[in-house]
Parts: sequence; C-alpha cells; structure tokens
Amino acid sequence: MQKNKIPIRPLLAVLGSILSVQIGAAIAKELFPALGAAVTATLRIGLSAIILLAVNRPGLKTLTREQWKAVIPYGLCLGAMNLIYYLALSRIPLGIAVTLEFMGPLLLVVFSSKRLIEFLWVLLAAGGIALMTPWNNTNIDLFGAGMALLAGAFWAGYIVLGRQVSAVLDGRQAVTIGMLFALLVALPFAFTSGTMVNFKSGMIIPALSLALFCSAVPFSLEMYGLKYIPTKTFSILMSMEPAVGAICGLIFLKEYLSLQEYAAVILVVIASTGATLGNREDMGKITPEI
Repeated sequence: MQKNKIPIRPLLAVLGSILSVQIGAAIAKELFPALGAAVTATLRIGLSAIILLAVNRPGLKTLTREQWKAVIPYGLCLGAMNLIYYLALSRIPLGIAVTLEFMGPLLLVVFSSKRLIEFLWVLLAAGGIALMTPWNNTNIDLFGAGMALLAGAFWAGYIVLGRQVSAVLDGRQAVTIGMLFALLVALPFAFTSGTMVNFKSGMIIPALSLALFCSAVPFSLEMYGLKYIPTKTFSILMSMEPAVGAICGLIFLKEYLSLQEYAAVILVVIASTGATLGNREDMGKITPEI
C-alpha cells in the first residue's frame, strides 16, 4: 500500500510565508524609530486589509452564523499576535524575537504529539529556546522577551483557530475578514501612542511593502498550507522562522547575534528538520477545499 504524503506545494507555501514575514519584519524595524511598534503594527494590518479587500472582495453578507463564529476569534487573535510581537521586536533582535515566539507553537506540538520521536525533537528545540531566555542571556531585554513569549501564545492560538476557520470558510475570505477584526485590536493602541503624527509621505512605500511582505502574502500562503498540513506539522515547519529571522536581521538590520544565540537557532532548525522529515509520511489524507 502506498503511504500518504503531504503535497509539496503546501510545504513550499509555508516556507515562502516564513521568508516573506521576516523580510517584512526587517522593514518594520526601520519604521519603529519614527512611528513606534503600535502604529507600525496598525499600518501593517490596515494596509493589508485594504489590499486583501480589493483583491478578494469577500461576501460579508453571505456569511453564516457558524462562519462568523469561526472568523471573529481568528481575526482578534491575529491582531493581538501582531501587535504584541511588534512590541517585542522593538526591544530585542529579530532572530531572538522569533525564537522566543516559537515557544507557543512548540507547546502546541507537545500537546498534540503521540510518538516518542516527536518528543525528542521537541526537547531539542526547547533546548535551543532555553539558550535564548533571559536567565541564560543577560543581554536580552526582559519586557521584550516577555512580549515575544506572549506573542507565541497567540501564535499557537492562530494556528488552532486558523485550522478551524479554514474548515468552514475559503482561505482567502478568512484571511481578509480576519484582518478587519485584527485591525480593531490594533487601532486603539495606535491612537493612544501619540506617534501617528510622525507619519510622512516618504513612508508610504515602506508601509505598503510591509503590508505585502508581512501580512497579505504570508497569511494567504499559510491559510492554503493549513488546508493540507496537520497542525503539529505546520507548527514544526514554522520553527524555521528563527534561522530565517536571524539571517534577515543580519543582512538587512546588521543585528549580530552571539555564538550562544546562533547555537540556539541551529538547535531549533535541526529539531524542525528532523521532526518534519519524520512526519512526511503516515499523516493521513488532508482533503482540499479549493
């Protein structure tokens, strides 16, 4: 009997979303000095919502009660995840922020794992994340680290809720409508930050690039991937984020990590690779809804 395998295109879609998000995060950090984390996050979400509305044109009037019940918490979780992560990103390097944020998906893997080998990979990834924590690295800002861990909790919620909403609503519509509710989360913080007046016309292009790289493209790719990839496999794939984040931080932001921090990133990537290879087969057939 031929074993079921996860299609390659959903895997490539998730990996593409990872690269896109990290490039966008590097762009965001360039806007932080003038706009702050809250306004930058709001720009990212708001412009992404506008782009997605124009492209996807979701039928809001045709949504059922069940679909609203799925997409509203998904969107609120999406907004909280973005806002809190940007608060972390404004205080700690990109590679460290991504690695600490991964604690959320990592715990999701622990709770959903059944095979011993999966726990071994999780322990290896946990060891990498432990090297990034404040008690092992005194250079890390405590508030920034805490916000990154909290963002990780919302990331885990995003994975679970995204899986649920993709079962009752087309992925493109889910992302578009969810982004509207995400905007409701971020707007109050942007208005009270006092830095919205610093926005200049020269920031339009970076802001649009941020929206495309950090929200519109990756979240659409992730929703496509979630239709085919089980929750725990999706979570493990996303552990590639620390390596990509560290590389993008080095290339675009000149953020140099210590040897200990690079070792942590390598441990997480090894765990991700091993766990992903171990789960490529016997995962069951995932029925597409497209």
